[in-house]
Amino acid sequence: MARTKDSSSAPKEPGRLKQMWQVFQMTRRYDPTAQWFMLLVFLAPVIVGLGLALWLSEGNGFTIALWIVAGVLAGLLLALIVLGRRAERAAYSQIEGQPGAVGAVLRSGLRGGWIGNEMPVAVNGKTQDAVYRSVGRGGVALISEGPLSRTQRMLDDEKRKVARILPNVPITLLSVGTDDDSIALHRLPSALRKIKRTLTKPEVLAVSNRLNSLQNSLPIPKGIDPMKARPQRGKMR
Repeated sequence: MARTKDSSSAPKEPGRLKQMWQVFQMTRRYDPTAQWFMLLVFLAPVIVGLGLALWLSEGNGFTIALWIVAGVLAGLLLALIVLGRRAERAAYSQIEGQPGAVGAVLRSGLRGGWIGNEMPVAVNGKTQDAVYRSVGRGGVALISEGPLSRTQRMLDDEKRKVARILPNVPITLLSVGTDDDSIALHRLPSALRKIKRTLTKPEVLAVSNRLNSLQNSLPIPKGIDPMKARPQRGKMR
């Protein structure tokens, strides 16, 4: 009986609709234009479906209803896609500029076969600048976190280390920050996907395993989880 009572009193996970509403509220708070983009992409297929219904149905009510339903479903799908992308961008905006932000993206935001680690391969203990590494079909990507004027030397050092171990693997240098030659945090996954593919999937795993086996363990805090990060008060105003 005690177990039944404990299990019934345990807090339940929010339902799917409630989770989507929470994500929408968070996204709208940090990106007020998101709701208007969602409304636009929802209405566009509905209007197109209604126009096709009136043009092709020849007065058949059932056909008109099918076209309208198809437009509504297409609009909902597009709105959810926009919500997902805007929510990800809003989540990353909460941690942008904080130490470990790049690690959080590499841990949870990579697609297209890229393998990232939330632990940096090099770090400056005084400034908290760091260099992270990711391996994918485009080779090895070294990503700096911090002003490029302070991290360029760290990037070059890590590039020499990787080139010495894997001389035939292409190496791409990226910088996340506010410099002119840097990219915003939320654009990091897309920047990695744009790198020209030169490796096969088995080669990606071999390169990743080779680098991980030679990497020394560093006592560095893990990256920030963007979904658990506390919002900065300055951006809430």
